[in-house]
Amino acid sequence: MVKSMYIHIPFCKSICSYCDFAKILYNEKYVMPYLEKLKNEVIDAYDGKEINTLYIGGGTPSCLEETELIYLSEIIKTIKLSDTYEFTFECNIEDISPDLLILLKDMKVNRLSIGIESFNKCKLDFMNRKADFKDVQQKINLVRSYGFDNINLDLMYGLPGETLKDTKKDLKYILKLNPEHISTYSLIIEDHTMCKIRSDENIDPEEEIKMYEYIVKTLKKKGYNHYEVSNFSKSGYQSKHNMTYWNNEEYYGFGLGASGYIEGFRYDNTKNLDAYLLSKYRESEVLMSKSDMMENEVMLGLRKMEGINLQEFFDKYEINMQDAFPIKPLIKNKELIYKDGYVYINPKYIYVMNELLLKLI
Repeated sequence: MVKSMYIHIPFCKSICSYCDFAKILYNEKYVMPYLEKLKNEVIDAYDGKEINTLYIGGGTPSCLEETELIYLSEIIKTIKLSDTYEFTFECNIEDISPDLLILLKDMKVNRLSIGIESFNKCKLDFMNRKADFKDVQQKINLVRSYGFDNINLDLMYGLPGETLKDTKKDLKYILKLNPEHISTYSLIIEDHTMCKIRSDENIDPEEEIKMYEYIVKTLKKKGYNHYEVSNFSKSGYQSKHNMTYWNNEEYYGFGLGASGYIEGFRYDNTKNLDAYLLSKYRESEVLMSKSDMMENEVMLGLRKMEGINLQEFFDKYEINMQDAFPIKPLIKNKELIYKDGYVYINPKYIYVMNELLLKLI
């Protein structure tokens, strides 16, 4: 049964240099036509059953004007949320206001994900973003005054010219804001981004690893659970929605550039706005074979620090994981660890997990 849903809002007031998600500069004339098509897509595909996790991302969903957000809320009201739902809404700090928070409360949003990324001016200029600690602190206090008590903050590191000292300072500021959840990302230079166009280069991998190791060590010391390669949470605040992805469970994906996984089919929506506005939602759709599903289970499941439960893998696919993948040699040389019925990546190798996955798949 599908219990999760992702909805994509592609509009942004400015474009970040590193972003490769489906996004376009905000233009009022496109927003309502887009939302109308989004409503049709949801009506056509959603089966009306309870949803445990709903995530509205972008783009920048919070950049929508009040009337547009109200229309979006009408779409959301057609979705049946379970009694224990998690509903995440992505925001930019500059968009946060009493009016926005009142609307989000009315929409039943109970988790905010706020893209801070950094407080370092050079890093912010590189990313084409803005952030001022005092302003952010005031906005976070405002958010909490409206009853939002589940907040994720994003932190980006590994940018050109960044030093370990810069990373430490950013993390110190993030911790002062006391979020329930922290998502961390190193810079990946993707095609069709400003970073790629201007030929930016990644920093030295050894320096990036030092930054990652410092982040992990510091957040653990501060009481955060390192539950996935790039994600940390206080007790009870893991992202239920993202766990859907890492557990290789099915989910709806609606909107420009969204992906979904329904009844064994993985699909990607078009990133072309003109096509989407003509109701040509799908760009590709592939039926997963049992082998495909098992490979995804391994690739996604090993992102979790607890790894993969071997009994659950057998129950799901009727085959022992060690018979389907060459995990025994990797356990023998301690790249993988087997403990209490789980197989997981040795923390010493977590930052080079792609190399291990290549040995498995």
